[in-house]
Amino acid sequence: MATSLITYATVVFPLHGGDVRAPSAVFEQIFEVFLLLGTAVGVVVVAYTMYHALKYRDDGSGTDPYADKVERPEMGELPTGGTGGRKVFYSFSISAIIVVSLIAWTYSQLLYIEQGPDPAQEEALEIDVEGYRFGWDFIYPNGHTANTLRVPQDRVVRLQVTSTDVFHNFGIPELRVKTDAVPGQYTSAWFTANETGTYAAKCYELCGSGHSLMTTDVVVMPQDEYEAWYNGTEGSAGSGDQPAANGTATESTSLGTPTAGDVATTGGAPA
Repeated sequence: MATSLITYATVVFPLHGGDVRAPSAVFEQIFEVFLLLGTAVGVVVVAYTMYHALKYRDDGSGTDPYADKVERPEMGELPTGGTGGRKVFYSFSISAIIVVSLIAWTYSQLLYIEQGPDPAQEEALEIDVEGYRFGWDFIYPNGHTANTLRVPQDRVVRLQVTSTDVFHNFGIPELRVKTDAVPGQYTSAWFTANETGTYAAKCYELCGSGHSLMTTDVVVMPQDEYEAWYNGTEGSAGSGDQPAANGTATESTSLGTPTAGDVATTGGAPA
């Protein structure tokens, strides 16, 4: 019943990227929680230490100000009294609860990153990514292939990433998306961009002499502009996009391994 309601709601009120948390927002939240909790623990520990260091400091008088309040053990005598280890038990229990809760919460957030926002997948934009030495091909649902990744703002984008030659790793640092590009296999990743602009996609797997030049642009466009651009690519194999800023990527209509001429154009021979 619940699944049917979710499916119905998804069809009637389609979810877009603006309705889900972006991976970048999730990682920022994890960082903020760890930062605040670490700061709070540090303040408590330092304050507790300084309080006792000042309260029980030696005032230089040579006398014990607590001689009439406590019974000091003699040499070789086991100390008595105290709280029976209750302070240790309480402090250990509280610490364990905090640590276990933090681990469970962090795991749930990372699981969300791994699986993606399931209801929103009905409206996700599926793009195939193929890495080669030393560039990237982006294949859209209509068959259009480009070297520059263009995506709409506030829309879930799912990437299916592979490689045509050696191991690569596709990553967009500012959008917190990263996945391996393995020859003969597909790995998936997703993201949503809440702000328009141009971001950099890079290879994070040492793949040869042109590895450092294997970058391209990721252009996040307003949805109406993206739809106009996408409609203009209908039935076209090439994109008409300009090569990436570093000049390493060229327009390609072939999904195979680059030829010798391609390698020369992209800035280096295979390692």
